[in-house]
Amino acid sequence: MRKLAADYKSFRLTRIGEPQYRHALLLLGWVGYFLMYLITENLIPLERCTPIHCWLDDVIPFNELFLIPYVLWYALVFFSLAYYFFFDIPRFKQMQIFIMITQLIAMTCYVLFPSRQDLRPETFARDNILTQLMAFIYSFDTSSGVCPSLHVAYSIGIASVFAKDDYCSRPFKIFITVFVILVCVATTFVKQHSAVDVFAALPVCLVAEAIVFGRSYWLPKFRNRKAAD
Repeated sequence: MRKLAADYKSFRLTRIGEPQYRHALLLLGWVGYFLMYLITENLIPLERCTPIHCWLDDVIPFNELFLIPYVLWYALVFFSLAYYFFFDIPRFKQMQIFIMITQLIAMTCYVLFPSRQDLRPETFARDNILTQLMAFIYSFDTSSGVCPSLHVAYSIGIASVFAKDDYCSRPFKIFITVFVILVCVATTFVKQHSAVDVFAALPVCLVAEAIVFGRSYWLPKFRNRKAAD
């Protein structure tokens, strides 16, 4: 098992500016995100939002079973950040910066191009614990601010960091990749996002990938391949 990356037993808020703890300041990005989330959710009327829709949305049926990976996404984000926070500070920085870039781009889109989706079913064909939980999520999670999907962007960012971690085994990387794909698909099956939102998240992730890993990962690979040719 990996050793702790810092002496967290001695951590105090007053010491957060010290080199071994300074990476914790990146978590303030979440404060900024939630503030922007509250602003966009409460100050932009639903009537001003453009409905996002494509033909795929009509083909994809609502299926409450996909709520399971959709909800497990929250655990994926939390535990992935927590794992690297405690055991690999450089990769924690990469993951958190990747997430912050996608947050900034998405929030800019939500403000300049307010979006919403009108895909949620009015009634559920089945009554079970999953549909009840889905109804509860619908009750507090508005259908605005959807394009691009941060659910998708975060997931791809997390998968990208794990994929580059030599400490992680190949089966684990495959598991994370499959799970992330399932999460991305799940957003459309629980009618929290249009398929457009999923595809719109891809270029956002490419920007974050280029900024975070362009010089440190992809450029050396490109140079090595070019040298080999």
